[in-house]
Amino acid sequence: MGSIPPSGGHSYVHGRPPWPPGGRHYTSYLRLEEILKCQSLITDTHDEMLFIMIHQISELWIKLCLFELESAQQNVMHDRLNVALKMMERAAAIQNQLIQSWEVLATITPPEYAQMRQLSTASGGSGLQSVQYRLLEFLLGNKNPSILATHERDPQAQAILETALHRPGIYDEALKLLARRGFAIPEAHLNRDVCQPYRASPAVEDAWKSIYARYDEYWDLYVFAEKLVDLEYRVQLWRCHHLKTVARVIGFKPGSGGTTGVPYLARVMDQVFFSRAAVGSREALRWLARASWIFLKQCRSACRCGRGAVRPRMAGSACAML
Repeated sequence: MGSIPPSGGHSYVHGRPPWPPGGRHYTSYLRLEEILKCQSLITDTHDEMLFIMIHQISELWIKLCLFELESAQQNVMHDRLNVALKMMERAAAIQNQLIQSWEVLATITPPEYAQMRQLSTASGGSGLQSVQYRLLEFLLGNKNPSILATHERDPQAQAILETALHRPGIYDEALKLLARRGFAIPEAHLNRDVCQPYRASPAVEDAWKSIYARYDEYWDLYVFAEKLVDLEYRVQLWRCHHLKTVARVIGFKPGSGGTTGVPYLARVMDQVFFSRAAVGSREALRWLARASWIFLKQCRSACRCGRGAVRPRMAGSACAML
């Protein structure tokens, strides 16, 4: 199992576990007794345990993803790009785990989910209420002030999101890094209103084009750009798996949070985080971008007419940034 790391001081570490006499123990260090008692079923259906645990595990993965990306952002701010790249690589691996979780959830059949949903609708719970997921989207640049209204019944959550809304995202720090490296980034982008979604800039795109054209000279920035693309690519894959799992399990019924369900999720796939700049000069991705766009159209078409699953191979930021 390896040695147990010392307790850190990061904001995501909450308290110190109670150590038993004689030193640390596996169960107490991991707080397993508390974690394993957190699955409170409200129906007598067999599949509710799976439903709860998948979402709890996903929240833990998102917490770790936030931990890594916030740390990466801090390192970008202090020009420790090599350290940030390692953290971004780990975040991408965490995203893969989140994507894979939909495969497990998809083992619930429509009749099984319908029975569980009928018994649990009074709870009013919805994935739209996930504070951590919104924090992740805010960090990646998908800022939408109106989303705060979703949490109006939870003042604490709303306050957390309000604070995050006014913080720069990781791409804002990327642009400041490019400016420190001598690239001509417009002042309006360096000091923009970070509460709003990012708007593309020809000057920023030119900076990324220079990096891609002279990648041997700007190798660390070139790899950094690819890590940014990786993050959005995997978010789009997660969204596509989400969409197809919902279509498979509940069909075209309304979503639990008052959305239209599958049509809403299809529209969400249009949302992007970064500009097209990081891929604008990538000749090797022109074919990928076209194939991704074709895939996205097929995915939407399948959702509208109820066809079988489209294999999510090519979705990602390459098509979204065009």
